[in-house]
Amino acid sequence: MGAINWITLLLTHPLEFRTLLQFYIWHDQRDITAPHEKEATGWDRDSMKRCWFFLDMTSRSFAAVIKQLEGELARVVCLYYLVLRGLDTLEDDMTLPDEKKQPMLRKFHELTLTPGWTFTESGPDEADRQLLVEYNNVVDELKLLAPHYLEVIIDITKKMEAGMADYAHKAATSGSVYLEKIEEYDLYCHYVAGLVGEGISGVFAASGKEGPFLGQQLELSNSMGLFLQKTNIIRDYREDVEQQRFFWPREIWGSEKYGKGAGGRPGFKEMKEMYEPGNEKQAQWVQSAMILNVLGHATDSLDYLKLLKNQSIFNFCAIPQSMAIATLSLCFMNPLMFQRNIKIRKAEAASLIMRSTNPRDVAYIFREYARRIHARAVPEDPSYIGLSVACGKIEQWCEHNYPSFVSISPSKQQIFSPTDARSKVAMALDEAHRSAWLEKRRQELLVSAGDSTKKAVEQIRLERELGTTTEDNSSTLELLMYMSAIFVGIGVVMVGIVYGLVYYLDS
Repeated sequence: MGAINWITLLLTHPLEFRTLLQFYIWHDQRDITAPHEKEATGWDRDSMKRCWFFLDMTSRSFAAVIKQLEGELARVVCLYYLVLRGLDTLEDDMTLPDEKKQPMLRKFHELTLTPGWTFTESGPDEADRQLLVEYNNVVDELKLLAPHYLEVIIDITKKMEAGMADYAHKAATSGSVYLEKIEEYDLYCHYVAGLVGEGISGVFAASGKEGPFLGQQLELSNSMGLFLQKTNIIRDYREDVEQQRFFWPREIWGSEKYGKGAGGRPGFKEMKEMYEPGNEKQAQWVQSAMILNVLGHATDSLDYLKLLKNQSIFNFCAIPQSMAIATLSLCFMNPLMFQRNIKIRKAEAASLIMRSTNPRDVAYIFREYARRIHARAVPEDPSYIGLSVACGKIEQWCEHNYPSFVSISPSKQQIFSPTDARSKVAMALDEAHRSAWLEKRRQELLVSAGDSTKKAVEQIRLERELGTTTEDNSSTLELLMYMSAIFVGIGVVMVGIVYGLVYYLDS
């Protein structure tokens, strides 16, 4: 942002100015060009420098979060992204005839490992054609990856190329560029985004920074990808329609249940009719149904985020999800979405980045935007009940996993709200579990014959860590005193016996 933009923001939106200022001052940005980072990021190689350049060029939103990944993961995910971006560029190119495109798509996993391979025949208007022109840089860097990373990338490429080739062939041979059923829409999104999520999980598991089980969470990984992809499909409606890309399923936008448009006929015959004058209300109902479809993946995304342990990986996964739910809220019941591409404001994006640092806060972000969506829903909307249920499921998930009557103190202790009736039950259960555990430890202490003093001291330490009451500590100290007195008594008796034997033998 230039100085004039900063001044304008200060005068018109002072709270947003403060948020952006905090973000730029306090939010750490990884410098992939730093000398100590070169070994991990590959910045000391010209081919990898070029790959980082293409990442910035082709990615509108992921470049920044990819660079924040820890260690070599940033480089691995950068290359993974570029491989799939190259494949997607081939599939999107409408200037290539099907007979040329099909064999290239179906063997792209081989081409991407062929030394020196490039492709210079993409259409001149293809935004990412330069990536394929210099694809040899990607090939060279892939050869340097550890086998466990490369195996995941190539496996996902095989699966994705098959799906893309099928859809490209259908469009070229049938003349239909529409997705008809919701199931077909889900399958398409699986090929272009769900598989990306599966591959990302596989890469994280292979890195050792997450558990091996993460690579097996295929359903949750798929939902993560679909939540992002479907949100982008909704937001990019106008841009896609003008470029003859129709990703909304006809089963939704062509349905008769959304009432009559300007022409007096039920349902839309073409997707472009939704932005024509007189169709505003009917278009809003279609949009509402599309957003309802996306919200069905929300709780799966939250479940996935709870599985992550590494902070940089969590940030990488959580930030796009937070942006997506905010974008859904922005689009919902917003007629501007049908006229132009809309985006959340920079200050809001900065706030989401700073807040998306743990599962609890991300869950609260989802709840916040779900409440906004539900507040704008209207009963005459055919999807009203479904939207209410979907938003309620997000609310329920948050309450189940992070109850509102429990908070965390700065010392990491649980604090129960005294005004909530559930607190009494939770406190009673908490106390019962703690008492049972302490009793078990006391029994173990009594059974042990040796080193009892050490165990008693350890018991006191454990009780203090758990916040045990003064009465419990007094009981433990009393037990310690009794046992010490017993050992002192035994020691006195033994000394007396030895003294007596020595005295008797001397006499």
